[in-house]
Amino acid sequence: MLDKTKWAPQPPPEPVITGSLEPGPKKRGRKRTKKQYFTSDTDAAIKEYLASSNQSERDHIFSTRIHYAFYKLAENLIHTFKFYYTEVDDLEDLKHEVICFLLEKLDYFKPDKGSKAFSYFSIVGKNYLILYNNNNYKKKKQKVDLPAVDEDPITQYTHDREQIKKEYKDFIDLYVEYFEKNLFSTFKKPADQRVADAVILLFKRRENLEIFNKKALYIYIREMTNVETPVITKVTKILKKHYKILWSEYAEKGTIRI
Repeated sequence: MLDKTKWAPQPPPEPVITGSLEPGPKKRGRKRTKKQYFTSDTDAAIKEYLASSNQSERDHIFSTRIHYAFYKLAENLIHTFKFYYTEVDDLEDLKHEVICFLLEKLDYFKPDKGSKAFSYFSIVGKNYLILYNNNNYKKKKQKVDLPAVDEDPITQYTHDREQIKKEYKDFIDLYVEYFEKNLFSTFKKPADQRVADAVILLFKRRENLEIFNKKALYIYIREMTNVETPVITKVTKILKKHYKILWSEYAEKGTIRI
């Protein structure tokens, strides 16, 4: 656990933009004075941190070149998406918790796979705050009477429906890609392979699909594959199990291992 008194957030030396939660077109008139916090030096520092096996060197890199970026990222996530259901009185404490979480996830980041540090840690930090925010909202709701909310708590709490839809679409695309490459290693029997392939095809064509009834989908898959319903049920259970595992991986890391 980080000692929040040990590392006071210090801005990076020469900021060069690689990412920000507050993008926007350059406006005429008064020059913007805000400094960008996630810079090319932050990216380089993260790579140096991951390459080092010396804990003292890692601590120095983190405190002098990464901590400030994580601090500002936590701050922007909290205020941009209004994660205000907290267990703490001071939001500085919540920022510290997010920084600790991001530090724990540093070793999971793989820059050699082409991932962008800003995007990765934004997704990881946001997912952490969604769960944190939702859990605290439920606790507060048990204590006081609150107005009815949307049935989907994530969209209600984040006020960011379009972003949630985009992230879910990205996950489904990765899920489809995963099974396009791993279908035959997951399912050994030809009948199971046909069913799995049919289901994945439906995922790919989901935006044009007009069938929403479960029974109708089963009939549709049976016509496509010429297999009995018990086989379809067995395969869909396996696909559902992988779906949950891969979703957990995506929520934690911002991607899945294909």
